[in-house]
Amino acid sequence: MTASRSPSSPSGSADPHGDHPLETGGVPLDDATTAVVLLHGRGASARGILAMTDDLAANRAAGNIAYLAPQAARRSWYPASFLAPLEENEPALSSALNRVQESLDAIEEAGVPIDRTLLLGFSQGGCLVTEFARRFPRRYGGVIGLSGALIGPEGTVDPEAVEGSRPLDGTPVFLGCSDQDPYIPLDRVEETADLLGALGGDVTKRIYEGMGHTTNGEEMRHVRRILQRYVPLRPPDDETAGDPRDEPKEDAAKKDPDLPDDTGGPNGIDEIDDDVDFLRHD
Repeated sequence: MTASRSPSSPSGSADPHGDHPLETGGVPLDDATTAVVLLHGRGASARGILAMTDDLAANRAAGNIAYLAPQAARRSWYPASFLAPLEENEPALSSALNRVQESLDAIEEAGVPIDRTLLLGFSQGGCLVTEFARRFPRRYGGVIGLSGALIGPEGTVDPEAVEGSRPLDGTPVFLGCSDQDPYIPLDRVEETADLLGALGGDVTKRIYEGMGHTTNGEEMRHVRRILQRYVPLRPPDDETAGDPRDEPKEDAAKKDPDLPDDTGGPNGIDEIDDDVDFLRHD
């Protein structure tokens, strides 16, 4: 795993995420035929979400995939709730979207087509992934929002406003969330599915009863199935047999990932261990 940095920008500037590292995993980008951009949740880290690639590559010969994971400033892509007025999350939100675009630029420059590149995020990262796809729709290799949804206050997600325009052009889209997620309203997940479908996405939505704010094994299998479109992978054992990872993980979210918190540090988070599971602090 390596890290590179974008040109430096001062803390608190209009580009708060610009001087933070881009962590990488898998094969070097120049050797890859497929790429995945991974976006972590609030309070987590790029290195943490890269641990997810161990699960994605389980039982697989996935030697030609490059993984890129930008790191958010102070471990948060934007300061307020994802349902807050957009101006309350600026300039951090625009800076975060720029980091996604910079990752895609690096992938294209290395010769990996964007239609073989997946965007994947969990929690705050899932919100950012779906929002990026809405603002910059094109044919991607996949768009995967885990426990996330489109950003903006009530009334800003209108699938009818994009009818007739289908620039996602069949992009596989997977949205997975709990019916009782304490941070992501179910109706916003439904709106997100409708809008990305109206933009031309091939949307699969899965709502899991009582799962909480986490992921499960079935979601990982959906992600692997999308990867199979681009890399020659043998069917994993857990595609046909029961998989204990299907059981929802214990909800480790002790803080709201998308609402401000006044219990210390940026949104209540001071010191967090980089090496724990990527779900632990969202």
